[in-house]
Amino acid sequence: PFLLGLVGMLQWLPVLMFSLIGGVLADRVSKRGVIVATQTVQMLQAFALGGLVLAGAVRFWHVAILALALGLASAFDIPARQAFIFEMVEGTDMMNAVALNSTIVNVARLLGPAIAGVAIARVGMAWAFLANGASFIPVIAALLLMRVRPAQVVHATTSVLTHLREGVAYLLRTPSALQAIVLLAAQSVFAMNFTLLSSVLAKDVLRAGASGFGFLMSSQGAGALMGAIAVASFSYLGPRPELLFGGATVLGAADVVLGMTRQFPTAAAMLGIAGASMVVFTATVNTTLQINTPDRFRGRVMAMYALVMGGLTPVGSLVSGTLAQIWGAPGAFLVGGVIGLAAVGAVARWRVTSPERAVRAVD
Repeated sequence: PFLLGLVGMLQWLPVLMFSLIGGVLADRVSKRGVIVATQTVQMLQAFALGGLVLAGAVRFWHVAILALALGLASAFDIPARQAFIFEMVEGTDMMNAVALNSTIVNVARLLGPAIAGVAIARVGMAWAFLANGASFIPVIAALLLMRVRPAQVVHATTSVLTHLREGVAYLLRTPSALQAIVLLAAQSVFAMNFTLLSSVLAKDVLRAGASGFGFLMSSQGAGALMGAIAVASFSYLGPRPELLFGGATVLGAADVVLGMTRQFPTAAAMLGIAGASMVVFTATVNTTLQINTPDRFRGRVMAMYALVMGGLTPVGSLVSGTLAQIWGAPGAFLVGGVIGLAAVGAVARWRVTSPERAVRAVD
């Protein structure tokens, strides 16, 4: 377990440390060029791991270095990829595009482990890794062939640190964006750690075993898919504050119920609701940031989104794991849900008293 945790840390730590620099780079150069480069690195990483396993030469330090390489690529890939969405679609289609992205992510989360399991059982782990590497080839080809709208690029006349400060300053003087980021940070740390806590809940409280845990995760994935469909269906409304605060509120409430229930059907239903509300909430945050950010700042602002959404994952896992160690999975769900709801109330009050009470495409 320690080595698995170490590999996970090596994969996510670079996102926490370097995603803001990745955002600066995305604003300075072609976002598509950054994505092609990072996807190429991830492809080579998968091929290298598959080759090592196929040769029977893989050692832990190989896995650790390749996990670190994957994390470094992700630190630059995620901000550029998020900001690139705006170059592919018009602003009126942004909510739909984000919902489609969420749908793809959650379908992959739902089906990916099952497909990988079948592939490993039939052809072995090495060929599964090699197939993963090959899957990047059509993605890179599609990126190179894609026609996108021209975007403003910030010319590198000042230092990276200066550009980074400019991005932070923009976020601090734009209450709608800052409030969305702060609320996302609170939910990421306390209310969105389903996988870790659900495994403990299934084993220690519901006595459901591995198959029960798999069903719980499938319930969450199915809920996330339904949430993405709902976001796409109501995309014409834009990133409404009702969706932002409503999604976060339902998410916190579902966590509270998960902390109180001892019944498997209730837990499965609540994880489905939590998955749906999480997608509604995060898609609204994403769209709020995309629409309200000028081209010249978009890479840096979306880097902050990536930092909060992905970079805080290890922090949230540590917090949830500590709470579960002290009070068990129900206590961790309950505390996380209560803190998440408190964050909704605090940010909602902040929003009411904010000088920017009417922001384009939000109100």
